[in-house]
Amino acid sequence: MPDMLGARLREARLKRGLSLRSVAQALGVSASLISQVEIGKTQPSVSTLYALASHLGISLDELLGIMPPSRGPGPTIGHSGPALPDVQRAEDNPVIEMENGVRWERLAAGAGGPADALLVTYEPGASSSVEGKLMRHAGIEYAYLIEGELTLHLEFDEYVLRPGDSLEFDSIRPHMYSNRGTVPAKGVWFVVGRRQQNQGLRDAPGQVATPSDAPASAVDVLRAMDDLGA
Repeated sequence: MPDMLGARLREARLKRGLSLRSVAQALGVSASLISQVEIGKTQPSVSTLYALASHLGISLDELLGIMPPSRGPGPTIGHSGPALPDVQRAEDNPVIEMENGVRWERLAAGAGGPADALLVTYEPGASSSVEGKLMRHAGIEYAYLIEGELTLHLEFDEYVLRPGDSLEFDSIRPHMYSNRGTVPAKGVWFVVGRRQQNQGLRDAPGQVATPSDAPASAVDVLRAMDDLGA
C-alpha cells in the first residue's frame, strides 16, 4: 500500500504542475522526504499526509484508489423503497499504514460522500506527528475511542481519552494525538468537510479553501451520515 499511496500523491502533484521543491517549501519539509514518500521508501506521518493531501487537493478515497460508483442516465427503475446499505466487510477495509505505528482503515462511507470515515489505531508510543508539531486541516473532527488511551493535544490543552469517550472540534485548531500508554488505542473517526475543501483545490488550483462550509454540530454530522445511506 505505501507504494500505491506514494504513486497517487505523485500523480496528484504532477497533475497540478507542482515541483517537489515547491511542495516541500509549502509544507515546511525537505524535498527528499516528499520524494521518499512518493517512491514508497518512507511512510508519512499523519500530519505530513494531511498536509500533502490538503495541498494537492486529493481526497482520502483517491489516496486509497477508490472511485465513485458510476451511475447510468435516468432514474433507477423497479426500486421504490429506501436504498440498501453498502456493506463493507472488515477484511476489505482499505488500509493506510503510516510512520510511527499509526494505521487508518477506511470505513464504508460512500465514495465521494461528505465524510472521511476511519477506524484509527495508534500503537504504544505512536503520535500523529513524530516531530511533535501540532497540525491543522479543514473539517470538523468527530471521534469515539473504543479501546486503549489516547491523548489529544488541542492548542494549549491536553485531554486523555479513554474507552467510551468521544470528541468534536474544528480541525483548523492546532492539534495532535499521541498514545502514551502500553496498549494500542483504537477508535472511530469522522472528518466532515475536508472533502469539500479538497474539491475546491482541484477546481481552482492555487486558491486557499476554508472550512466555513463544514458542519458545525453533531446534528449536522448525523444528517451527513443519514445522507450517506440515502
